Amino acid sequence: MNITEKQQNLLRMLPGIDHILELAKTEPFFEEVPKSVLVRSSRLLVEILRMEILHNKEGIPEKKLSDVSILEMVKQQVKEAMTPNLIRTINGTGVVVHTNLGRSLLAEDVVENLLTIATRYSNLEFDLSKGMRGSRYSSVEDILCELSGGEAAMVVNNNAGAVLLCLETMAKGKKVVVSRGELVEIGGSFRIPDVMAKSGCVLKEVGTTNRTHLKDYEKAIEHDTGLFLKVHTSNYSIVGFTANISLEALVALGAKYQIPVMKDLGSGTFIDFSKYGLSKEPTIQETVAAGPDIVTFSGDKLLGGPQAGIIVGKKAVLDEIKQNPLTRALRIDKLTLAALESTLRHYRNLNKAVEVIPTLRMLTLPSDDITTKAKKLEKMLKGINDTRLTIQRINILSKVGGGALPLLNLPSKGVGVIIKGITTNALEKHMRNNHIPIIGRIEEDTFIMDVRTVNDDEFPTIKKAIEKVLNYDH
Repeated sequence: MNITEKQQNLLRMLPGIDHILELAKTEPFFEEVPKSVLVRSSRLLVEILRMEILHNKEGIPEKKLSDVSILEMVKQQVKEAMTPNLIRTINGTGVVVHTNLGRSLLAEDVVENLLTIATRYSNLEFDLSKGMRGSRYSSVEDILCELSGGEAAMVVNNNAGAVLLCLETMAKGKKVVVSRGELVEIGGSFRIPDVMAKSGCVLKEVGTTNRTHLKDYEKAIEHDTGLFLKVHTSNYSIVGFTANISLEALVALGAKYQIPVMKDLGSGTFIDFSKYGLSKEPTIQETVAAGPDIVTFSGDKLLGGPQAGIIVGKKAVLDEIKQNPLTRALRIDKLTLAALESTLRHYRNLNKAVEVIPTLRMLTLPSDDITTKAKKLEKMLKGINDTRLTIQRINILSKVGGGALPLLNLPSKGVGVIIKGITTNALEKHMRNNHIPIIGRIEEDTFIMDVRTVNDDEFPTIKKAIEKVLNYDH
């Protein structure tokens, strides 16, 4: 790289770290800043300035390297360093269970209980009735059995962990029979065949992608067949010329040949969504009633709780799974247990659960309520009263997300924003870079926020963000 004389002079003007530390002593802002943060921020700034100089033949303005300018830029670097990486966002995408934005929101009373358990000691592994060590799963096992109809239950860190643990316990070194149409891949390139291989099982594919019959399972039985596995294809659907056997039929076949049956529901639910005009999903209780030895499902997603992998089923099998050394490696902490128990308690009253669990409330929100929300946000943004601003209410479609109900489109309302003189992509970036990031979507050259997934108390934040964009010196 050929460096000009001007660039060389600018490089010589770059301040040393010690000089920046001395400058910081004159600014009250830095008094509470840890020295390690200040040093790291200073080094980062100097490197940024160095790269700017090297990549610009004309260099940079000398005033940018003045003590005053350096101090202000270090201050900004420190602010960024002191800001948590994990921050709240406003979800205007209309995707209810948005994996990238944290999936399910917890109910308010769940958060209150979570705070209590987080800030106080608890009976996590202490049996209060016996005055001795107990099991951390006892706080949720009874209610899981009550709600699902299972004989026993336990919880691990996520559903992938639950599937891995069950396969490793029930069929390690044996063949596991699965329909080709159920060899799913979910987010992050997580594939059922890969999990099966990691668990020490041998995959035995049967049927075809679109059609699998009971005789296919029966023909696949060998002396080392250890398990029949059915996987709910919650993140995609095969339509047209298809055939698949029922869980009840597979359970009967398993009983005939004394082969256990496992069902991975993926995104499990206790709610029959067809009662709310949505697609019918097999409920957890219906699945357990079909008789499989084990059923696994997620605690977040459609359940609306924290991330967890839930296992329910026959007591004899669960007892064996609980003794697996992997159980300790996959176990959940007290905070997840507290949030899960509080969420599950709402399901004792299904009508109440739909009202108080945010995921369920957003999925079943009546169209009139959505329209009312859209009108409220539209009116608030029009109140900015700037001739450059165009606000419009738009008919759009929401999605469930989280790999659940992939074909379901939920009619919804969005509020579209156009600002004259600012491209839609630039507007989207400004909203995304707001101090509380606002994540929307772009359709027909309009920045749109789906009000289904936006809380009413977030509307003022959206208004301030739009005002900030309008006042920004472009």
